Amino acid sequence: MIIFDLKCADRDHRFEGWFGSSQDFAEQQARGFLECPLCGSKNITKAAMAPNLGRKGNQEPVAAKPAEQESESRAAPVSSKVSVPTEYQVLMGKLAKAQEKMLANSEWVGDRFAARARDIHYGDADEKPIHGTASQEEVADLADEGIAALPLPLPVLPPKSKN
Repeated sequence: MIIFDLKCADRDHRFEGWFGSSQDFAEQQARGFLECPLCGSKNITKAAMAPNLGRKGNQEPVAAKPAEQESESRAAPVSSKVSVPTEYQVLMGKLAKAQEKMLANSEWVGDRFAARARDIHYGDADEKPIHGTASQEEVADLADEGIAALPLPLPVLPPKSKN
């Protein structure tokens, strides 16, 4: 898997794309499959990228950022050239609040999600809302058994990883 920084040549929007190889990118570009997620333009090119090189073995690791700076940097926009429409910001805020409300009454079961969903479905455990992690294969197996499992719209941190 290779990740390219891409840009919309019409409006200079920048985003990333994941491809199996450089040839996959070239084929998708030639067939017009690439599209800017912000404006829908199909005039997509590779953006200049800095290589992601590991540090040399004789170098000291860079000190971690303080938590305050890290949370501020996560909240920063991806690019100063891209403005997020107010409607989108409002929608994402409402979605986050709805998910938070839903998860308040749900039990985190971690990577035991598929097993717990089966237990509930077949009556081996009390019926209650649960959330956790499952592989695509596990979700497909649940669906084959007639057990509904839906992905959450926004990422969720496991309870033990929260500060």
